[in-house]
Amino acid sequence: MHLARSLKQSNCDIRLLWGSVFMRMASYGLTNQVLTLYLESLGVSETNIGLFMTLTLVGDTIISYFLTWYADHIGRRLVMIIGTLMMITSGLTFAFCSNFMILLIAAIFGVISPSGDETGPFKSVEEASIAHLTPHNHRPEIFAFHGLFATAGAALGSLFCGIIVDHLHLNLGWSTENSYRFIFIVYSGIAVVKFVFMIFLTEKCEVYYDDNELSDDSTEESSLLDENVYGEESSNAVRGSNGKSKFSGLSPQTKHYLSRLLVIFMLDSLGYGFMPSSWVVYYFKKVFKVTSTGLGVLFFLTNSIDSISSLPSAYFAKILGPVKAILFTQAPSAIFFILIAFTNKFIAASVCLLLYFSTSTMDVVPRQVLLTSIMPNNELTKAMGIVNIGKTFARCVGPIFTGKLAEKKLLHYAFVINGSCVLLADLILATNFLQLDKEILKKQKIDYNIQ
Repeated sequence: MHLARSLKQSNCDIRLLWGSVFMRMASYGLTNQVLTLYLESLGVSETNIGLFMTLTLVGDTIISYFLTWYADHIGRRLVMIIGTLMMITSGLTFAFCSNFMILLIAAIFGVISPSGDETGPFKSVEEASIAHLTPHNHRPEIFAFHGLFATAGAALGSLFCGIIVDHLHLNLGWSTENSYRFIFIVYSGIAVVKFVFMIFLTEKCEVYYDDNELSDDSTEESSLLDENVYGEESSNAVRGSNGKSKFSGLSPQTKHYLSRLLVIFMLDSLGYGFMPSSWVVYYFKKVFKVTSTGLGVLFFLTNSIDSISSLPSAYFAKILGPVKAILFTQAPSAIFFILIAFTNKFIAASVCLLLYFSTSTMDVVPRQVLLTSIMPNNELTKAMGIVNIGKTFARCVGPIFTGKLAEKKLLHYAFVINGSCVLLADLILATNFLQLDKEILKKQKIDYNIQ
């Protein structure tokens, strides 16, 4: 089985990056359960909670731009180490401070995720490093395991958050506010463990690293479709004599695809911004009066299903091609999410949520395969950084309106907006990128080992 082969061949750096994403998403799983409720306990209105999330995302977009654009120059490992230090600082700030502006600054600079999802520049740097370490034929499987560990971390974070909060509040008599504060201390503790992981990464993660053992596939790793789009001459024109792009710009091939992909991914993220996980938690808490433990168990189940689904998504990406795999999984998930708005029973809403999570991230591996296949390897960090910055920027729009919808008891409409944007993004993807599947599948058939 190719999954087992890829797992066996994965090197120490890849496994450390898996550990890193597990820790980061576990910490986001913790804070996702309490962020909106914690702000509410401090007396922040629902409208201002939405404003808080929007401003956090705006600030995150600016920071991500600078760190991802210069990550290959600064050093990928150093950027990831800086990220863990920022997490430690922000967690402690949230634990011991109540001032709205200070918390906002900590959330912006300290990589607190307002959506419970990936945030900051570190996802881009990690994924670029993994692609750099992995030949095309192993990428679906390696990225599938990456997604598995990410969602498994989020699942465990959600579960333990609910248990910890209820234990502190119900059994030990802590106030809900102090119970939420303790979660941010745990968040910082997890970041310390992640910091240790990052220290042990080797220079193989860096864009400049060129192992002689990889020389056989160095040409194919640099770009998948250069000659198909612009021809070899134009591709070489924008690169230096050593075959690497200058830090000051992107190649014509990258710009050609990136502009169109940004429209699709930003439209998808625009919808997601109207109903991120933290607002879903809030919705279930307020509408169905679910306990913290109940919410923890529910989101443990959703994230567990989510994590398992990442493995078959690698299969879909290899059999159907990444574009068809995205369409095959995203459209059903959008429909399931819309249906939550039309259910007034906890069981029915939970079933729709479970069905949504069973398919919602099955498009992540195909997206990663698509991006890393059509972008030159030495421009991956910039390209993926721009994509994630665009997605984050698009998410800035929704939270302001979501807060107002929540105040007017119309929060269920956010589910409809979310799903509709995803379906529209799928339509644009299908009409512009289906032809790429053939070339990418052809490339994946070339057999290389992970060094």
